[in-house]
Amino acid sequence: MKWDKAVAKLVKDRDALLAFCDYPAEHWKHIRTSNPIESTFATVRHQTKRTKGCLSRKTGLAMAFRLMMSAQKKWRKLDGRNRLPEVISGVEFRDSVRHLQTAA
Repeated sequence: MKWDKAVAKLVKDRDALLAFCDYPAEHWKHIRTSNPIESTFATVRHQTKRTKGCLSRKTGLAMAFRLMMSAQKKWRKLDGRNRLPEVISGVEFRDSVRHLQTAA
């Protein structure tokens, strides 16, 4: 077969690749995002490039802090945030649906 190695790798890592299914479907797009840290600091990076490094460390940190405080007003809220207490308390989800454990 032409893609034996690729298929073997997907089969081996199946559980890790599909781990997001163990959470409510509302959270999937947040879990699968490519780089949340980069998008968080993009505003700071764009503004500090414009200043061309003419700041001291102290004023640079103060500017970065103020930029992040301003940027957070535009961040969108998590979808399904009402489901977070279930996730934090360890409720099990299977294929995005709350799994009810039966007493044996």
